[in-house]
Amino acid sequence: MKLIVGLGNPGKDYEKTRHNSGYMAVDRLADQLGISINTSKFQALIATTFLHGEKVLLMKPLTFMNLSGTAVRAAVDYYHIEPEDILVIHDDMDLPVGSVRIRPKGSSGGQKGMKHIISCLGTDAIARIRIGVGHSRKGKHDEVPDWVLSPVPKAEQAEFETSIDTAAKAAKAWVKEPMDKVMSGYNRKVKTEKEEQ
Repeated sequence: MKLIVGLGNPGKDYEKTRHNSGYMAVDRLADQLGISINTSKFQALIATTFLHGEKVLLMKPLTFMNLSGTAVRAAVDYYHIEPEDILVIHDDMDLPVGSVRIRPKGSSGGQKGMKHIISCLGTDAIARIRIGVGHSRKGKHDEVPDWVLSPVPKAEQAEFETSIDTAAKAAKAWVKEPMDKVMSGYNRKVKTEKEEQ
């Protein structure tokens, strides 16, 4: 069984915010598969389906971002899912809006939901898809909560929507393709204004 987790915060107030990029991507994947993520279990909303002959569990933890690992751990224990069969999709402030970066393992990079999942599972060997949401201002850590809990502006919305779509397609491919192929096919880099100068 494969587990695909989209990170975010529950509730209407957070629906369109940068921090809910993972929710958006897993919802997009569900739309592509013709299913809805609406069953409550493991302190999360879940849906199960079959993809390429493999049973897949889609998950949106309802514990709020900082405690995302609680829901993931519960599902892992219930279904006996191995770390290599888990994919987490989340926002990343270190990537410009529109970028998608796929990795087979690594640190949380400061993303608190990913950090809690790594802590709860006791390993960082968990695949993840990081969706760029840009940074407020480097070094201005006091601005981070307001930044990630605000929507992507209209001027960047098209790029952002493309990255959500790319992340959903990458997650679908991950179920059957080797990681290096998923990375080469779906990693998406958008240059910052500084890089373009």
